[in-house]
Amino acid sequence: MAGAPYLELEQVEAWQGPRPVLQGVDLRLHLGEHTVVLGPNGAGKSALIKLLTRELYPVVQAGSSLRLFGHSTVNLWELRGRMGHVSADLQAGYRPQIPTEEVVLSGWFGSVGIGRHHQATATQRMRAHGLLHQMGLGGLERRPFAELSDGQRRRVLLARAIVHRPELLVLDEPTNGLDPQARHLLLRLLRQLAEQGTTLLLVTHQLEAVIPEISRAVLLQEGRIVGDGTAEALLTAERLSRLFDTPLQVVQRDGWRQLLPA
Repeated sequence: MAGAPYLELEQVEAWQGPRPVLQGVDLRLHLGEHTVVLGPNGAGKSALIKLLTRELYPVVQAGSSLRLFGHSTVNLWELRGRMGHVSADLQAGYRPQIPTEEVVLSGWFGSVGIGRHHQATATQRMRAHGLLHQMGLGGLERRPFAELSDGQRRRVLLARAIVHRPELLVLDEPTNGLDPQARHLLLRLLRQLAEQGTTLLLVTHQLEAVIPEISRAVLLQEGRIVGDGTAEALLTAERLSRLFDTPLQVVQRDGWRQLLPA
């Protein structure tokens, strides 16, 4: 059952530089409902994420509104406590030699790295170390972040995102650049989080990254929503061929889907 809305958009328009990246978007997403936002590169998927993380603000105009967790004004500290975030941009923001455990600990403070004014408690360090073990990264706490593989770094960021037990986990193209083993391990961890009650919002252009627990799909194209409904109804060959403007077929097995040329 879907719970309270965490994102409510009404006729939202947003720009990055000289061009609009979202146009006339109406959308309501709820806690307890695992959702994928799917679309080609340049569709506006990352812009939608940045509205959630407050890295991007909509155009202020009559008839347009944005509410996060039921509020039109947001306390960033409170927002970071309720939401975890994994993205390639976040991964690139860390200095190469930062110890792996400090990447995870920075999730407590909503920061990129640990500053001199950040003091992690023994309980926080225990939680960070426990998550690294859960992610299969035990023993790497002091390893420089840059020396990890891409798959390991993505799992470290996942640990960072959930260190404070958020209600919502936002994933921006989490499997990009990962080999099959790393991708499968990450997706297995996401399935566990979904089963444990963390709401997932997955933003991707890769159908293979959509775990079976995701029940709702939002299709985005050229900054506009062109489909919003159940994953079963929208993640079809016909709809996705139209979305990606190329003939495709969908192979489905045990709740997983894969795109192949038609």
